[in-house]
Amino acid sequence: MPSAPPTILWFDKVGRSDIARVGGKNASLGEMVTKLKKRGVDVPTGFAVTADAYRRFLAANRLDARINAAIADFRSGHVSLEETGRNIRQAILGGAWPSPMAAEIKAAYRELGTRSGQRRPDVAVRSSATAEDLPDASFAGQQESFLNVAGDTALLDACRRCFASLYTDRAISYRDARGFEHCKVALSVGVQMMIRAGSGGSGVMFSIDTETGFEHVVLINAVWGLGENIVRGLVDPDEYVVFKPLVENRRLAPIIEKHTGGKAIKLIYANRDGQRTRNVPTSKAEREGYVLGDDDILQLARWAVAIERHYGMPMDMEWARDGDTGKLYIVQARPETVQSRRDQGLLKTYRIRKKGRRILTGLSVGDAVVTGVVRIVRDPHRLDSFPHGAVLVAENTDPDWVPLMKRASAVVTDHGGRTSHAAIVSREMGLPAVVGCSDATRLLHDDQEVTVSCAEGDEGFVYDGLASIEVHDIDLGRVPDTRTKVMLNMANPAAALQWWRLPADGIGLARMEFIINNVIKVHPMALVNFDTLTDEGAKAEIARLTQGFDDKRQYFVELLARGIAKIAASQYPNPVIVRMSDFKTNEYANLIGGREFEPREENPMLGFRGASRYYSDRYREGFALECAAMRRVREDMGFRNVVVMIPFCRTPEEADRVLKTMAAHGLKRGRNGLEVYVMCEIPSNVVLADQFAKRFDGFSIGSNDLTQLTLGVDRDSEALADLFDERHEAVTRTIRTVIDAAHAAGAKVGICGQAPSDYPDFARFLVECGIDSMSVSPDSFLSVKNTVAAAEAARRKKKKTKKSPATTKARKTKARRR
Repeated sequence: MPSAPPTILWFDKVGRSDIARVGGKNASLGEMVTKLKKRGVDVPTGFAVTADAYRRFLAANRLDARINAAIADFRSGHVSLEETGRNIRQAILGGAWPSPMAAEIKAAYRELGTRSGQRRPDVAVRSSATAEDLPDASFAGQQESFLNVAGDTALLDACRRCFASLYTDRAISYRDARGFEHCKVALSVGVQMMIRAGSGGSGVMFSIDTETGFEHVVLINAVWGLGENIVRGLVDPDEYVVFKPLVENRRLAPIIEKHTGGKAIKLIYANRDGQRTRNVPTSKAEREGYVLGDDDILQLARWAVAIERHYGMPMDMEWARDGDTGKLYIVQARPETVQSRRDQGLLKTYRIRKKGRRILTGLSVGDAVVTGVVRIVRDPHRLDSFPHGAVLVAENTDPDWVPLMKRASAVVTDHGGRTSHAAIVSREMGLPAVVGCSDATRLLHDDQEVTVSCAEGDEGFVYDGLASIEVHDIDLGRVPDTRTKVMLNMANPAAALQWWRLPADGIGLARMEFIINNVIKVHPMALVNFDTLTDEGAKAEIARLTQGFDDKRQYFVELLARGIAKIAASQYPNPVIVRMSDFKTNEYANLIGGREFEPREENPMLGFRGASRYYSDRYREGFALECAAMRRVREDMGFRNVVVMIPFCRTPEEADRVLKTMAAHGLKRGRNGLEVYVMCEIPSNVVLADQFAKRFDGFSIGSNDLTQLTLGVDRDSEALADLFDERHEAVTRTIRTVIDAAHAAGAKVGICGQAPSDYPDFARFLVECGIDSMSVSPDSFLSVKNTVAAAEAARRKKKKTKKSPATTKARKTKARRR
């Protein structure tokens, strides 16, 4: 007679093929314990109460028929979802454990205590359904978990509550929507050693960028205490992004983004008044500091890479850090179910026209833009009062909000990060969401018309009014190949990953000044001379921005390095040409603390800008910070694909001084493959191109300044606008001259102006000249690529036609000789 199926299976006895026996979550834990622990991935030990034990529990209490009848009544419309779920859960909670089954669970719990060296171990008790954590269905948050459970009685109660949570309202609704038969889904329970994260930290981690699908990064969210607050969206977590291709080189630290979240509260263990956990306020130091240091961030990222490699697909993981030992653990892993299933061959782009005043800023989820009317919701059960297509605005969401979210066109929340419930479910439903706005429920009002934009990078915005929206589809399978490289102009690190799918040949112009102006905001010399600043207002603002940096210069270096690194990561290993700062004096003066360090000039466009600043005593120490950031990007982070470019370099002698200054700051041309380009935007760059080519590896034509200085026309003058023309013969001859001279000297030459995007005939002219590359805005990439491909085909045909008369003549001569 065959033996009865087991009630208990230890994690080290199961793997990912055992979903039917122990559910998706427990099967994954078992897989990691058996296969990944030997690779250094730490997973807390534990055991599973099997799905068969759940079925025997229902059978012993004669619950199957009651559940089936309740579901039938719900589907017939005779009973509401809420009443159906409540009745089934009460029936399961009222069930009694068969004595042999209860004895086996208690015995396993005692054995877990023996293995861990604890008489009465604290455990996490987690639901693990047989239809969850599948590659095409996440079932995120559908069933319950219970933390800090201790003792036989508490454990059996928690297991029974997990069984009942298979029939929460949200779980019933979700299975109906996904077409899963309720009676065919069973539930296993995972009993896992509790990590003392209440005094440590915890969070969520993805091995893919959750918004863009960029597959070369690990995204980590972190909070103090237990991780439930992240998923529930009750806190704004820290966010870290790590570049995967370089993370396994332990000499490098490729952390391309670090953001401090608000982290206003933390969930800790309670063990009082019947509570197992409770939320308490965080300290000022906890709110202002990072949960994880760089070593821990990199360790988690390496684990994410190992887990993804083992499973062969992008993964969604949960981690915890023990507050007593400082050790990190992976406590869950499941397949990522949104970006990994997205159509990789189609890129949808959005452009907003005539947008109104910006009301709110938060984290963007998704990449769409929608318009609609606001509906602020406090109670998720008020379904009938929520109109289809409204913009759902709430403090945060949990699984009870899913029916409302199905009616919404977009979601906006006060709290939460990219791994909060609102973000996860919005992503899965294809809804744009802006989360963590702080005061959306205060600043918006019912029936207000708004535009919700998630198409402008990793920040999402809510604008007043209904904007005009253009939507374009790019079929990535129909982009032609070209000899001429077509690269991207990029300034905003937040938007860099948005365009990673474009088959660009790199980035031809990354504007450093955008990062300084929009992210750093402070004049570098004000950081160097902070103690002697006379502007008290600027000094106070700098102190606020640089909180946590003992050396205020490092604030500039770290933020600039991470911004550049994020842009470099988006195109790695293709070249990314970063132009050193090219503010004019009036623009530098507008940075915080800048007025003390900038001269007043009548004509800043032709004044103290570009190369002349870098070796000047006025800015030498500021340039040293720029060089330190570039050195960190290339040497410490490992982005050797970054090329340095010098703007507005007037003479070869000035080039020598700049290159000498760079070398003194650790950026020596040629060392570790460092290439240095020069902007070609002054007539002297053209006239003396052969001399500049001896000093630089390439030229990048800045057509705006070159046109301005060739024609003597102020590019910003409305009165002279009709005279400003990059296609004028004086300009095109100049461009042809520098291309020929650069190639004769063995240097590369590209163009980074807007003209190829605006004028197809200009792009064709550049192809005729044999230019090596064009760098254009991402939204014009496809049109320029098609123009270049057509121009190259025409050029080949023209060459072939020129050859054909000679070929014909030779054939006739050969025939006569015969």
